[in-house]
Amino acid sequence: METKGLLVVISAPSGAGKTSVIRKVLATGDERFRYSISATTRARRGNERPGEDYFFLSPEDFDAERLREEFVEWAEVHGHYYATPKTPLDKWLAEGGIVFLDLDVDGGLAIKDKYNDTAILIFINPPSYQSLVDRLRSRETESQAQIDKRLERYPKEMQNSQKYDYRIVNEQLDATVKEIIKIVNHHIDKINRTHK
Repeated sequence: METKGLLVVISAPSGAGKTSVIRKVLATGDERFRYSISATTRARRGNERPGEDYFFLSPEDFDAERLREEFVEWAEVHGHYYATPKTPLDKWLAEGGIVFLDLDVDGGLAIKDKYNDTAILIFINPPSYQSLVDRLRSRETESQAQIDKRLERYPKEMQNSQKYDYRIVNEQLDATVKEIIKIVNHHIDKINRTHK
């Protein structure tokens, strides 16, 4: 199947600001931009909306969809399951959409493995480890034990980020967003040249 679209995976350690980055990129109003909503078994946080922030599934429903091969990739993260639904991705790619995915590093590498040149991986680095810790604490949505669990993954995430196509330090949100859009446009131009 020939595709004209692009998958853009954004990964980062918890607390590095990737959700804010993705929201701001999507808010630029480019009509090609789409957002892949992940499925998860974790409980809703604060004002998260089902079908907008995540598809919240019971472990049983998640398992049933996984067995029907309805996910492109899935993983257990911090004791909960997360997955990327396959159908919308393939539909948007065929339509020439630019699809943003908010995934951990393992999920990102799994997407690259399946979609090759149709996917680019961008890793958002925090300005420093301390800024990450401060941000996680200031959220006040998790216990210290949950924060510690998130921080345990930091060394592995930083190591795997070396396999990503791009790494950006998120010091200033607007600058990070501009950099991502520049990267995306560069790849879209390349795809368009290839398909001529």
